[in-house]
Amino acid sequence: MEMEAAKQIGAGIAAIALGGAGVGIGIIFGNYLAGAMRNPSAAAGQFTNLLIGFALTEFTGLLGFVVAMIILFG
Repeated sequence: MEMEAAKQIGAGIAAIALGGAGVGIGIIFGNYLAGAMRNPSAAAGQFTNLLIGFALTEFTGLLGFVVAMIILFG
């Protein structure tokens, strides 16, 4: 296998994290909205947890993107 083909395959595998981050963000916001509809008075207390979960999930996706770019152009 040539080096360029191995780079492309490795970058594609690293980019799977982007799809996982999208699914994770959808799950986080969906569960927050479901909980907020059941108990609106507790929604404000859970908003900080929502933002922390969103930030960590987004970081995972960005980290996968950075790794893919390093593999391609590093």
